[in-house]
Amino acid sequence: MTNRSIPVDVLTEEQAIEELERLASEISHHDRRYHQQDDPEISDADYDALRRRNDALEACFPQLKRLDSPSDKVGAAISSGFQKVSHARPMLSLANAFADDDVRDFVIRIRRFLGLDADETVDIVAEPKIDGLSASLRYENGKLMLGATRGDGAVGEDITRNLRTIKDIPETLPLDAPAVMEIRGEVYMGKEDFFALNNRQEAAGEKPFANPRNAAAGSLRQLNSAITAERPLRFFAYSAGEQSASIGATQWEFLQTIKSWGIPISPLTERSTSVDKILAIYKNIGEKRATLDYDIDGVVYKVDRLDFQDRLGMVSRAPRWAIAHKFPAEQAETILEKIDIQVGRTGALTPVAHLAPITVGGVVVSRATLHNEDEIARKDVREGDHVIIQRAGDVIPQVVRVVTENRNGDQRPFSFPTECPECGSAATRAEDEAVRRCSGGLVCPAQAVERLKHFVSRNAFDIEGFGAKHIETFYAEKLVTTPADIFRLTHKSDELEQRDGWGKQSVAKLVAGIEEKRSISLDRFIYALGIRQVGQATAKLLARHYSSLTNLRGAALEAGDPNSSAYEDLVNIDGVGPSVVDDVVAFFSDAQNRVLLDDLESVLGIEDFTAQATIDSPVAGRIVVFTGSLEKMSRGEAKARAESLGAKVTGSVSKKTDFVVVGADAGSKAKKAEALGITVLTEDDWLALLN
Repeated sequence: MTNRSIPVDVLTEEQAIEELERLASEISHHDRRYHQQDDPEISDADYDALRRRNDALEACFPQLKRLDSPSDKVGAAISSGFQKVSHARPMLSLANAFADDDVRDFVIRIRRFLGLDADETVDIVAEPKIDGLSASLRYENGKLMLGATRGDGAVGEDITRNLRTIKDIPETLPLDAPAVMEIRGEVYMGKEDFFALNNRQEAAGEKPFANPRNAAAGSLRQLNSAITAERPLRFFAYSAGEQSASIGATQWEFLQTIKSWGIPISPLTERSTSVDKILAIYKNIGEKRATLDYDIDGVVYKVDRLDFQDRLGMVSRAPRWAIAHKFPAEQAETILEKIDIQVGRTGALTPVAHLAPITVGGVVVSRATLHNEDEIARKDVREGDHVIIQRAGDVIPQVVRVVTENRNGDQRPFSFPTECPECGSAATRAEDEAVRRCSGGLVCPAQAVERLKHFVSRNAFDIEGFGAKHIETFYAEKLVTTPADIFRLTHKSDELEQRDGWGKQSVAKLVAGIEEKRSISLDRFIYALGIRQVGQATAKLLARHYSSLTNLRGAALEAGDPNSSAYEDLVNIDGVGPSVVDDVVAFFSDAQNRVLLDDLESVLGIEDFTAQATIDSPVAGRIVVFTGSLEKMSRGEAKARAESLGAKVTGSVSKKTDFVVVGADAGSKAKKAEALGITVLTEDDWLALLN
């Protein structure tokens, strides 16, 4: 029996030490996945269970509490992509309640702490716990000056530019607002908007988001605010931070005031004086949960009077005056009828569970992800099994576990294919990957179709009137088998007009759409090729760096030699690492792809990339490296400004580098620059040069 399965009150002191060490490590790992990478590995319920066990151990063995105890931490340290922001008042986390009795105990503790008489009431404000990303808005003299993430509670990330793109967040407050007014709330994405975004992601060959929370967090933490602006983010305010003057004596008054300023608050927020009534509010919100267009994972209760909040203060990482009453994870049992293997654009074999339809959280579920072959083996999932289904984040259905006691002996272990189910090519798996991939390339019809869909997707060629369904039909009937074939359709109008569902008008519209996109920018063309790991941002980096397709093709072929200057030049592009370089080189070195590119160049006009720089820019054409922490702008902002003035930003210092701009803790890159005789600039020097 492992320590994790032993009840806390039975553990020896030695076992407790080991268990506290394990929990500190696991919780820290999951904090980084959730707060920094926006890619959690476990459900909220599983994470909460780790926290509860840690708290129970510390209560039972207080002398063993670690200096790095998770109970003293909020979130995770910020990532390096944004400038640091110190919160004037900490952005705290919340303690959790999982049962009605926990809520009753919460109110009892408040009354006891405040020493209230039996006849003195404690008003409580109840509001839905929005499943998004916490953010702080700082207004000075009525103007939005700073927006930040929670980070680790003390230090967050400056995401002002991105927050300005959210229509719910006003740029100014009324004239009677305090000189300093910090408003905190949750940035989220509506479910319908989330589904639409994922459809666009998949159509563009990009990885879909696991749930609306990840989509909101990933969108808000983009270094390029233009990408954030394209994402339909929303905002609900829930509390105040630093204020130069109070705008009410209670939480309720605060919320009503900012609502009158045009800042949204949850319409489900209510106030009550009775524990039974706030529990009824919890039940009512829970019943509405499936019909809401945004995800919630519980209800937050806050003491209404702000002077009571001040007196109650905080304990460890959470305020005494608030608690989150979490909803139980919604699960259901059904039968896994079949495991199907789907082949994606990059050849990835993804197992999908076909289920006897079941309602989970108000939604009928008939399919669920099984992730990869390791996950199938770990859970020992078999066709015919009774399984427990859970909607992860209330969106993506997943198989939680198998009900093994319901097996009748007919179920057999699933054998993951080693050949592609679509083309029969070997399905191989790299040592460092969990995914098995078809090696057939364009020979594989599934990959060919998915690549064609990606080619005409919204952020690639985006041909009006020519979508995924057309690709599937035209490919099946051999009208379109390669990307260049799409542009040959303009010579087949008569043939197309004879097809069911097509006529002169629809064909003319299709032909016009194709002709309109016969000329395309280099970055969109690179993205359309569907090179593994090359999304929009990387495509723009490559286009900016090489200027023309001819230059890129030549350099990628030369970079096949890892000791070549071409390889060094490619890997030094800021944002293009060795793994991406391998995929770029592999694509342009492949004989089939070279034929495909020649074919495309014969039917298309691919525009060279032209840097948007002023003629007298002092950095146009120069190669710049940023290193260390900048104080006056984020690294992303510095990079964007340099590129807008015609500079090329790389991630490594080489003999070709013109300037190295150093911030705090610059490290080895500054030393290498000095050794090579490269000009080293401070942040102030850099700004003076640009101005």
